[in-house]
Amino acid sequence: MFNPKIRFTYDEKRLIIYALIDLKNRLLEEGRYTDPVDELILKFMD
Repeated sequence: MFNPKIRFTYDEKRLIIYALIDLKNRLLEEGRYTDPVDELILKFMD
């Protein structure tokens, strides 16, 4: 399986995490499933 490694700066990670949190909040307001977004947030917090 192809698994590319991409390096992000601290600021890029922070921006991505904030965008994912915003997406998660919108999904919660709509009553939709958020597990995939949660997994991505955890991956970016590593």
